[in-house]
Amino acid sequence: MIIVLAQSPQDDIEKRIDALLAAMTLEEKLGQLQQLGPDHPDLIRQGRLGSILNCGGAKRTNELQRIAVEQSRLKIPLLFGFDVIHGYRTIFPVPLGEASSWDPAAVERAASIAAAEASAAGIRWTFAPMVDIARDPRWGRIVEGAGEDPYLGSVMARARVRGFQGADYSAPGRVLACAKHFVAYGAAEAGRDYNTTDMSEKTLREIYLPPFKAAVDAGVGTIMSAFNDLNGVPASANPFTLTKVLRNEWRFDGFVVSDYESVKELINHGLAADEAEAALYGLSAGVDMEMVSRTYNSHAPQLIKEGKLSPATVDEAVRRILRIKFRLGLFERPYTDEARESAVLLNQEHLAAAREIAARSMVLLKNQRELLPLSKDVRAIAVIGPLADSQKDVLGPWAGDGRPETAVSLLSGIKAKVGQRTKVAYAKGCEVAGEATDGFAEAVRIASESDVAILAVGESAEMSAEAASRTSLELPGRQLDLVKAIHATGKPLVVVLMNGRPLTINWIAENAPAILETWFAGTQAGHAIADLLFGDVNPGGKLPVTFPRSVGQIPIYYNHKNTGRPPDANNKYTSKYLDSPVTPLFPFGYGLSYTRFKFANLQLSAPSIRPDGEMRVSVEVENIGKRTGDEVVQIYIRDVAASMTRPVKELKGFKRITLEPGEKRRVEFLLTPEHLGFYNRDMRFVVEPGMFKVMVGASSADGLETSFAVIAGQ
Repeated sequence: MIIVLAQSPQDDIEKRIDALLAAMTLEEKLGQLQQLGPDHPDLIRQGRLGSILNCGGAKRTNELQRIAVEQSRLKIPLLFGFDVIHGYRTIFPVPLGEASSWDPAAVERAASIAAAEASAAGIRWTFAPMVDIARDPRWGRIVEGAGEDPYLGSVMARARVRGFQGADYSAPGRVLACAKHFVAYGAAEAGRDYNTTDMSEKTLREIYLPPFKAAVDAGVGTIMSAFNDLNGVPASANPFTLTKVLRNEWRFDGFVVSDYESVKELINHGLAADEAEAALYGLSAGVDMEMVSRTYNSHAPQLIKEGKLSPATVDEAVRRILRIKFRLGLFERPYTDEARESAVLLNQEHLAAAREIAARSMVLLKNQRELLPLSKDVRAIAVIGPLADSQKDVLGPWAGDGRPETAVSLLSGIKAKVGQRTKVAYAKGCEVAGEATDGFAEAVRIASESDVAILAVGESAEMSAEAASRTSLELPGRQLDLVKAIHATGKPLVVVLMNGRPLTINWIAENAPAILETWFAGTQAGHAIADLLFGDVNPGGKLPVTFPRSVGQIPIYYNHKNTGRPPDANNKYTSKYLDSPVTPLFPFGYGLSYTRFKFANLQLSAPSIRPDGEMRVSVEVENIGKRTGDEVVQIYIRDVAASMTRPVKELKGFKRITLEPGEKRRVEFLLTPEHLGFYNRDMRFVVEPGMFKVMVGASSADGLETSFAVIAGQ
């Protein structure tokens, strides 16, 4: 009897890789490990370049691809990568803003549209999502992630990977995703970009690794190593994270790309004495592709000759890269249909989605005496501020191939929204930064003549993202003075924030009657903000990050430990400040609505469970206001007493629901061992017997509470 075993597509890919590796010279192998910009046609022709970054447009990518596929010896296609962070031509809210939607379906949709546009422009790989947890808003790159919480960060990581890659990243309209920056880059000391990080393995595994694990579980094809060092070992030369955790524990079989020159920067870290050592450290740790710097190509041949680097290490790195290229379908479909590009970019369907998702991402921070929503028939509106008519800044940092001329400013959005009888006056007032106040007088004049003043303040786009750390979280320049001047007119004031990080806005929070956090909302920003200001959309976003009262509170995050002396107003010798409350200005998970919700009847499926059991938690949520609105129902737990100290609360689930006035709904959550466990002293993930508190509400700072027991199994 002859038994024929069917080959899987993966078996076929591995055989094709074997054949290519057998045919490749060392120089061609090292070429696959190199990523450079688009200005190297000779290297492409020689088969000495595997990937191109920051090159878009179907015509240009096809031109370069033809050199690789038609003129190089082995005809291995190039992989084109681009920073498609929150959109390609149609720009969506910055990732911190998208996370404020608490709506993974919306986030997935935004990434899917970004992928469709990028792939139509010849890009097959995005350097996103950034899934770094960030607890220090001084760090500029907080804008690129989902904030401070590992659970919310993991949900958003999965959503964005699914959006970019779909079920099959070789399918039309999909791109390869890249989870970055591996790992703990968001914990840079003092919030200073590229700075060192130092933490326990427990903190690493419980806070900073989970979003990466979620991305890997969602099928992410690539990982980017980080700039920082972690506990004395640079992330781009760290075998513990890159090999032990990523490949051995998680079974990741894609490839790792360095960040921009991060392999060469091992010299600056003081780990490598020279470029040759940097190459050896990077390759040996598990960084497969080198972005921009050329230490692998320059020094690997000599390292192999000297016996310091095994040829098998190079072959394995090449294999991982070729595997992804085969899975992408690059060998079968290396080119992009140039006719599709103009039809896909910035089309009406994408613009409508950008407007909807931007509105879902905004957070109403204050609405005293129900100033909002405004009437569309108001007699006169003053639109004021350095960001009120900016088309560039609303796109935010890392705006792909977004074009400011296609963006809708707040002023334009308001003009398009109001009735013909409404007078809309505009004054810039001042610049985002700088000391000039000569525009104040005009701003005060139009505010005095209006029925309501809408004041747009915050940061310019360049003040967030990479290399944009700040020591102050105050409004830059003279913007706060402008706010005070407009407030002094006595006219109703709505402050619209545009920013990429939490800001310390204590005076505004105390004195302005209405505050709307819009982040950098993207191409349709002005329309989306106007939709909320005038009530066509009811705000339902929630903060994915804590807003501090001052930089002196940083790091501040909701899931902190209790300490042995928790804050007590009646006892000096407890964990607090002499000059400030310990509470934040606005807590994690916070956000208001134009309606009101009531939580009631919190129920558990049982009084106790085994360590391997499951607990169902449900709560009734009722819209007791007069408008249809969204509420984000959030569930937190606390392990009351454990063998190691645990946070005062941890987010373990959420659901964004829409309720009509008077409508009541029971919302249910399932708690599993994955939600209840932690890493013990032996770095084993365990669920320990004991009492657990359950808190369900509209933010991390309020809600209903009950408890259950975990009882040791027999």
